Amino acid sequence: MAANENHHTLPLPKFDKPVSLLIVVAPYYKDIADNLVAGARAVAAACGATVELVEVPGALEVPSAIALAERMANFDGYVALGCVIRGETTHYDTVCNDSSRALSMLGLQGAAVGNGILTVENRAQAEVRADPAGQNKGGGAAAAALHLIALSRKWASDTKGIGFRP
Repeated sequence: MAANENHHTLPLPKFDKPVSLLIVVAPYYKDIADNLVAGARAVAAACGATVELVEVPGALEVPSAIALAERMANFDGYVALGCVIRGETTHYDTVCNDSSRALSMLGLQGAAVGNGILTVENRAQAEVRADPAGQNKGGGAAAAALHLIALSRKWASDTKGIGFRP
């Protein structure tokens, strides 16, 4: 069972220039969302990152808000937060798959995105995963975004040229 596994967590990256994160949260389950945000804010603060928070109606709107910010604002990275709890219809599958796919596509296009949208079977699972003192998936999503920002900054300083090696 995964709960009994030991997981390796990378140490948080260090930055020599300021980092700006946008947290986009769908507060459909407000208490769960608040815990995810608290965890993300704490990890961002540990790296000295500034944070702006925006709310959207649901998990499907999170990637759209991040895409808008990527085009129109000036953030170094993004933290996607929300919670989808399985219900009685296939809507759960659509929301989980489409939001995850859209966030992955944003990442493949160069955005530094940490995905903290919980996809769970029940509220109890969500509460454990969202708890900043528990699994802290909000903090994990912020850490993922920060690691991607560190990589992008590292590689941005490398020049590849246009096919000729010096």
